[in-house]
Amino acid sequence: MTEGHAYEANDVEDTPRSSGVLLHTVPEINRARWNHIEDLDSFFTRMYHYHQKHGFLIIVLEEFFQLVEFAFVVWLVTFAVHCINHDVLFGHTMPADNHTKITIDDVIIPMDVCVDNFNGFTYSILFVAALYLLIRTIKVLYHISQYWDIKKFYNTALHIEDGNLDNVTWHEIKKKVREVQAEQHMCIDKDHLTDLDIYHRILRFKNYLVALMNKNLLPVRFTLPIVGEVVTLSRGLLFNIDLILFRSPGSPFQNNWQLHDDYSVRGNQRELANRLSKLILWVAIANLVFAPIIFIWQLVYFSFTYANILKKEPGALGMRTWSNYGRLYLRHFNELDHELDARLNRAYEYADRYLNSFSSPLLAVIARNILFITGGMLLLILAMGIYDEYVFQVEHVLTIITLLSAIGLVCRNCIPNENLIWCPEQLMNAILAHVHYLPANWKNQAHTSMVRHEFGNFFQFKASYFINEILSPIVTPFQLLFVFRPKALEIVKFFRSFTVSVRGVGNVCSFAQMDVRKHGNPEWQPGEMSSLHADVPLGEKMQTAGNNGKTELSLLRFTLTNPEWQMPPEAVQFVNGVRQNALTDLSKLKKKEFTLNPLTESLVSFGTIGNEYSSIAKSLLFHHNVHNGEEAMGQNPNHCQCYFEQMLQQGLGEHSRMQDNMSVSRRMMGTMRRDENAKILGASKMEGSINGPSESLICSLYGPASAACYDKPQDLTVADMCLSVLYLHEMHHKTVQENPMFIAEGDEHHQPPSDPGTEVNVIRPGTSTDTIVTTNSASAAAETTPLLGLRS
Repeated sequence: MTEGHAYEANDVEDTPRSSGVLLHTVPEINRARWNHIEDLDSFFTRMYHYHQKHGFLIIVLEEFFQLVEFAFVVWLVTFAVHCINHDVLFGHTMPADNHTKITIDDVIIPMDVCVDNFNGFTYSILFVAALYLLIRTIKVLYHISQYWDIKKFYNTALHIEDGNLDNVTWHEIKKKVREVQAEQHMCIDKDHLTDLDIYHRILRFKNYLVALMNKNLLPVRFTLPIVGEVVTLSRGLLFNIDLILFRSPGSPFQNNWQLHDDYSVRGNQRELANRLSKLILWVAIANLVFAPIIFIWQLVYFSFTYANILKKEPGALGMRTWSNYGRLYLRHFNELDHELDARLNRAYEYADRYLNSFSSPLLAVIARNILFITGGMLLLILAMGIYDEYVFQVEHVLTIITLLSAIGLVCRNCIPNENLIWCPEQLMNAILAHVHYLPANWKNQAHTSMVRHEFGNFFQFKASYFINEILSPIVTPFQLLFVFRPKALEIVKFFRSFTVSVRGVGNVCSFAQMDVRKHGNPEWQPGEMSSLHADVPLGEKMQTAGNNGKTELSLLRFTLTNPEWQMPPEAVQFVNGVRQNALTDLSKLKKKEFTLNPLTESLVSFGTIGNEYSSIAKSLLFHHNVHNGEEAMGQNPNHCQCYFEQMLQQGLGEHSRMQDNMSVSRRMMGTMRRDENAKILGASKMEGSINGPSESLICSLYGPASAACYDKPQDLTVADMCLSVLYLHEMHHKTVQENPMFIAEGDEHHQPPSDPGTEVNVIRPGTSTDTIVTTNSASAAAETTPLLGLRS
C-alpha cells in the first residue's frame, strides 16, 4: 500500500481545494525530478532543517565535525590512559636522565611503546569505536547526498540560493512549496497542499508525543523512596520512546505515514498491548546492557563540550534552561522547533526573574556564613602565594583553591539579590503570555512554594539538566520498565482512538487536526460554541478533549502564523466567537456600572509584558469612547475612567518595576545567554508571515480603525497571540467559576487520566440517543475511533 492510500474509506479532506495564479515555473528539465516523491515526510523534514541550518555548506561542516569530535574523544581518552607517563607527570618518579626540569618528552610515551601498552579491553573499545565511526561515516555520506537533493530543490524549484536562506521566512518557503506542488505534484493524491499538510508531515510523530504528554501517558513522573516525586524527561528517554513508538520494527507505525493494519482490527488490543510491552522490555534490557558505555560517553562528551564555558563563566551552571519536559508540555500541536524556541526565549527572562525571586531565609543565612569562611581561607592562600609563589607548588593547593571557589559560587547563588522586587503574579502573567500553557489552578497562586516547585520542573538549573542527561543511561531503563511499560494498554488505546487518515497525508494524530468539535474543551470555548457539544455527554467529551485548552490555543496560534490556511467551519466559528466575545466584553465598559471581565483583566496583564504591549493596552482601553461616555454612565461619567486609570497605572507600575528587575537580570546573565539568543535572530527564525496576520484579536478590538491598529505588522503575530492567550485563560477561569461541574468532570487540576477500569455512562454510537450503556472509560473513545470497523 503506497503513501496516502491508507484507509481510503475514512479519508478526510482537511481543507477545500483552491486554485491560484502561479508566481513562477520550474524549468522542463527539472519537472520530473520532484514528481511523486515517495516519502514526503522525510523530504519536507530535510527541507525544513536545510532552511533552519542555513544551507548545504553548514550542514556538511556540522556532519563532518561530529565525526571529528567522536574520533578526537576516542583518541584523547586512549592517549591519556596509555601514552602518558603518569608517574613522571605527577612527580612520583624522576625522568630517566634525572634532570630536575620535567619536559613534554619526559611525560609523553613514544608511540611504539604506547601501542605495546594496549590490552585486550583497549583493542575491544577501539574496534567498537572504529566500527561505529565507519557506520556513522556511511550515514553522514548518505545524509550529504540527501541534502544535495534538497539544495537542488531550493536552487532550481524554489529559486532560493543558499546565501539568501537567512533572508527568507519559513512562511515564504511554504508558499513556494505549495506552488511547486500545484505544478509538479510532489504528492500525487492531492492537487494542492495546505499549510497543515506540510506541518503534519514534518511533525507527524512530534504531534503524537505532544498529545501523549497532554494525556499524561509519557513516563515523566515517578516516585522514589525518600526522594519523593521526580519529574524528568532526558533526551535519552525521548530517543527510546521515539524508537519504540515510531521507528522500530515492532512499533505501531509500519512506515513514516501509516499505522500497522492490526490497529484497525477490533478485539485485539490486548494482543497489541502485549506486543508493545515486550518491545519496551527488550529496549529497556538493551539500554541496561549498554548503560555503562553510554554513561561514560555522556560524561566525557558533556565534560568536553562545557569545559571551556565553565572555565570562562563558572556561574553558567547557576543559570537556567527549559527542560525537555517543559518544552514538550508547553509545545503546541503543529509547532516547529524555531517557533517553540522563539516563544520560550521571549519568556526566559520573566521565568528566570520569577524563580530568582524565591529564596530560603535559612539557606541564605547558612550561605552567607559559609561564603565568609571560604572567602577567608581563599584570601589567606592567595596572600601567602603573593608573598612567596612556592605556596602554589604545594601539593593540592590548586585543588583547594578550585573547591573553595566552587563553594563560594554556590553560596552566592543562594543569597537573594537585595535590589529585586517581589511581584510573582505579574511575572507569572508575563510568562503565561509567552509560554501559553500553565495549569489553571496556578492562577493567583504564583507566590506559593508549590507553584514555584512545579514551575521549576519546566525551567531547571543547567547543572540539574546536565546531571539528568549524564545519569539518563542509568535511569532510562528503569523508567521504561516500571513507568512506561505498565502503560502499554493505554498507549495502544490511544493510538486506536486518536488516529485519523488524512487524504494525501496518511495517518496523523487526530489532535493535530485541531478539531474544536471533536477535541475541543467546552471550558475553553465561547458560550455560542455549546451547540457543537450538545449531543455529547460531558464525561465522554472530557475523555476526548485536549487538556489545558491545548486544542483551542494550538488553533489560535496556527491561524495567526499561517494566515493563508483555510479553516474548517468549526474553527472559523471558534475564532470568530472568541473575538466577538472580546468585543462584547469591551462594549460593557460603556455601561453605567463597571465590573471586571476577562478582557479588561487580560488587557491589564498584557500591559505589564513590555513597553510596546503597554501602549497597545492603553490605546485599547480608551479607544471606544470610554473616556467620554457621559450618557452611558449618567450621574458619574468619570467613574469608569478613574477606575480604569487606577487599574492601568497599577499594572504599568508593576511593569516598570519588572523592567528594572529585568535590567538587573540581564547584567547578571553574562555573555552565555547572549550567545543563546543569537540563534533566534534572522528572518529564517521568524514566526508567521513578515506582513503579519490577515485577521487578529487586536485589530478586531480596534474595529473600523483596524488598518492602523499596529505599526509593526511582523510583531503583531506575537502581540496578538499574547493577548489571545491571556484572554482565553481569563475566559476559562470565568467559565469554571460559573459552572462548578466543570471542576469535577474536567481537567482543571492537571490530574492524570481516569483509571482504565473506571466505568462511565456514555451513549454508544449507532444506538438510539436514549440508550445509555456502561462502558470502560479508557476505551469509550476507542469505540468511535475512525480506525475501527474498517475490516472485520
